[in-house]
Parts: sequence; structure tokens; C-alpha cells
Amino acid sequence: MKLKLAIMIGLAAVLCQAGQAFAHHSFSAEYDINKVLVLKGVITKVEWTNPHVRFYVDVKDDKGVVTNWDLELMSLNTLTRAGWNKYDLKVGESVTVTAYLAVDGSKRGNARGNITLADGRQVMAGDAGRSNQETQR
Repeated sequence: MKLKLAIMIGLAAVLCQAGQAFAHHSFSAEYDINKVLVLKGVITKVEWTNPHVRFYVDVKDDKGVVTNWDLELMSLNTLTRAGWNKYDLKVGESVTVTAYLAVDGSKRGNARGNITLADGRQVMAGDAGRSNQETQR
């Protein structure tokens, strides 16, 4: 009986790990390393959550049309270790963001470059220890 229980627990642990492996996608599966954008706009929302911090920016084009962009950052834990906190990006603040466009062409991007805040401060949004092509989502 104890052996059956141990096997079932072991099998459950292996299956849980397998599910996590399939949930992660490579950077290149979602973003195009060759399509770099520079977006200037106003932050409309910040989601300081795992698995990735996200923020949304209203960007006005040359014709005055406003589009809301969904921008992904590194994980909450990675940003926290790098000195970020949930108050660094503020709703209503103007920002300039360097990002990689989503491969599906949607108004999504991965903000792995510098983010310039309204006061001129630049914060690094990427993982300096790894290239963007290696970074896993």
C-alpha cells in the first residue's frame, strides 16, 4: 500500500513538472528579434504579477490615432532582484520603450531594452546575463 502511494505521488510530481515545461515558450516563438520598435506613450495599466510583469501604453501615431500596446517584461522575481518595485512604472506616466514586436503582428511587444521614464531616468528591462534569443518565457 505504501509503495503504491509513493509511486502515485512520484508520478504526480513528474506530471506537474511536464506541464510546466510545455507552458514555457521560447522568446522567438512569440517575438521577432529582427523587429525592434521604439514606442512613446502614456502608461495605462501595470500588472505586477507572475509569470511576467506587463504594462500597457497608449501610443499616438502621426495621424493622432491612439493604440494601446501590451508590453511584457521579465518575471516579477527577476525584476525585483534587479532592484525594480511595483511603483517604478506609474499609470499616467509618459515613457519611451524599446521592444520587440510580436510575431503575429499584434499590438504586443517584449520590452527588453531600456525604458526611459518621464523624469529621464532609464531602467533596464532585459536580462543582462542572457541574450534575448536565449531567454525563455
